[in-house]
Amino acid sequence: MFHNDPENPPKMTIPERLTRRQLLGATVTAAAGLAGASALAQTPAGFTKLDEKDPQAVALHYVHDAKLVDPKKNPTYKPGHHCANCLQITGKAGDAWRPCNIFPKKLVAADGWCSVWVQKPGTT
Repeated sequence: MFHNDPENPPKMTIPERLTRRQLLGATVTAAAGLAGASALAQTPAGFTKLDEKDPQAVALHYVHDAKLVDPKKNPTYKPGHHCANCLQITGKAGDAWRPCNIFPKKLVAADGWCSVWVQKPGTT
């Protein structure tokens, strides 16, 4: 129903006002929640960058820069292998540091590599 008389606006009952206020409040709350969730997804809480000297990193020959891998010591390494195209990495594509299934609560360098590297389907 349209109302075109600006001098006599339609009267709203209290339940209508509350419903509209509740809707506005829910919309603002949802928008804030989505913004907060987006920020958490970008930097997972409690995650730290993996140190190359971490015992698990050493055991798996992890390095922050795959170009520094010695193929003689790591025969499974091939040029072009790096964390960003590994099946184990998670998080947002394009981020320099991302979570990895192999190193719980740690972020690995997208340019890094370790001996658990497995080709992610659809990548080269």
